[in-house]
Amino acid sequence: MTAPSSASDTPLLTLSGVAKSYEGAPPAVTDVNLTIERGSFVSLVGPSGCGKSTLLRLIAGLLAPTHGTLNWEGGARPDDLGFVFQDATLLPWASAFQNVYLPLKLKGIPQEDARDRVMTALTRVGLGDVSDRLPRELSGGMRMRVSIARALVTEPPVLLMDEPFAALDEFTREKLDDDLLSLWRELGWTVIFVTHSVYESVYLSERILVMGSHTGSGRIDEDLRVNASYPRGLPFRQSPSYFEHCKAVSAALRDGEI
Repeated sequence: MTAPSSASDTPLLTLSGVAKSYEGAPPAVTDVNLTIERGSFVSLVGPSGCGKSTLLRLIAGLLAPTHGTLNWEGGARPDDLGFVFQDATLLPWASAFQNVYLPLKLKGIPQEDARDRVMTALTRVGLGDVSDRLPRELSGGMRMRVSIARALVTEPPVLLMDEPFAALDEFTREKLDDDLLSLWRELGWTVIFVTHSVYESVYLSERILVMGSHTGSGRIDEDLRVNASYPRGLPFRQSPSYFEHCKAVSAALRDGEI
């Protein structure tokens, strides 16, 4: 049975003719026209060098487009976008608590005033009891959880994730996928998630944007919907529906390499 999408019909972000070029190099992103609905979970999938991460950074405001426009609901990019990188990028000398507190510290919020928010964020990712540990004392999966907690401590309306689980073992990755979906459904984020994994994209997403190169560098070649209810879990991973969706995304990726 297919549940209605978690996303609203309200456009949160509209990209119109967005392109990014660097002098002396092929375009990184070309003519992207796209609408992202509020509350949706969208994955960007494609081969290395296709422009996935560049497009994510354009959305984050870390890069400026060479051409085109990004129009946010309300007229301005939200102040508290959450961004999770492929590497956890933690301060090695700081505890898990201090790493999560950092965005609030940069906003000038005193540590005591921020304590409850920091501990709530750590507890949500299952690390409330290790808040005093340094990154070197945590596993790779735990370090990534700290990174996610740091992103969500500002209570962002939008979470951008650039291959956050790529370096983890498959068991840890599947566990974090489940935890991420639980947080997304609980907190009502809009999530834009970059991954190389067909299987991960299908498991997580309502919508998969396939980027390839046969129509030109940095374009979105396919916009695929995953019609499956949440929560998903192991029964979905083992279902014919999951297999068929994975086949469709794989076929779109193969077409993009022609």
